[in-house]
Amino acid sequence: MSDDKLKWVYLAFLSLVWGSSFILIKKSLIGLTPLQLGAIRTLFAATFLFLIGFKSIKTIKKEEWKWVAISAFAGSFIPAFLFAFAETEIDSAITSILNSTTPLMALILGSIVFSISFNRKQLMGVIVGLIGSIALIVEGANANPSQNYWYASLVLIASVCYAINVNIIKRYMQNISPMAIANGNFLVLIVPAFIVLISSDFFNGETLQDPKVHWSLGYAGVLAIVGTGIAKVLFNKLVQISSPVFATSVTYTIPIVALLWGVLDGESFTLLQLLATSIIILGVYLANRKSKGLR
Repeated sequence: MSDDKLKWVYLAFLSLVWGSSFILIKKSLIGLTPLQLGAIRTLFAATFLFLIGFKSIKTIKKEEWKWVAISAFAGSFIPAFLFAFAETEIDSAITSILNSTTPLMALILGSIVFSISFNRKQLMGVIVGLIGSIALIVEGANANPSQNYWYASLVLIASVCYAINVNIIKRYMQNISPMAIANGNFLVLIVPAFIVLISSDFFNGETLQDPKVHWSLGYAGVLAIVGTGIAKVLFNKLVQISSPVFATSVTYTIPIVALLWGVLDGESFTLLQLLATSIIILGVYLANRKSKGLR
C-alpha cells in the first residue's frame, strides 16, 4: 500500500483509538488521582513497548537523544497529566474537542519555529476545522453550564505540547524508526514517572486494596497499551510519511468518536454539535487534499 493511502488508514485507526482514550481516562479517574493515572499510564506503556521493541533503542544516535527526550516530555509525559487533571472538571467529549486545536498550533509553530512550510489549502482547512471545534466548545458549554471551563486551559497547553512534538519528529527525527522513537521516549520517562507515582501515595495499603482502584488499573492498562503504546508507534510513522498538519488533523476526528462514547456514558449531545462535527470533517478534507505543499 502506498504512503498516500496508508496515512489515511493510520488516521482512521488513531481516531478510533484516541477517541476512546478520553472515556478511558474518565473511568480510570474513578479510583485513581490524576497524578497516579499519568504515572501509571506512562509506566504501563513503557513496559509494553520495551517488551516488543527495546532493541530498537540501539539505532538512536548519541546526537539524536536530545530530540528524543524533548519529544518524550512534550508528546507523552506532560499531556498525560494535563488531560487527567482536566477531566476532573470537564467532560471527556469536551476535552477531546479542545484537543482539536492541535493542528493550528502545529501549523503556527511549524512555520515560525521549525521553518516547515504550509500552503493556502492547509491553512484554509485548519481554519474551517477550528471553526467547527469552537462551535463544539460553545455548544458544549451551553449544554453543560456547571462545568469549570478554566480547566480547558490545561487541554490547550497539552495541544501546544503535541504541536511541539510533531514538528520535532518531522524536522529532526525522520531517520529514526517509529519504534525506536517510542521506546526512546519511554526510556527517558520511566524514572520521572516512577518518582511521581511514589510521591502520589499510590503504594499505601488502602489504595491498593480498593476495588475501584483495581477497575481503574484495568482501564489505565488498556489506555496505556493501545492508546499510548501502539498508537504512539503508528503516530510517529504517520508524521514521517505525511505532514505535521495531516498528522495532527487526527485531533479533528477524535471528537467524533469521543462524543459517541460520551453519549453512551450519559453525556449530552445536540444537533448543533452534530453540525459542528460535520464542519470538522470538512476541515480535515480541505487541509489534506493533494497539493504541492509539504507532504
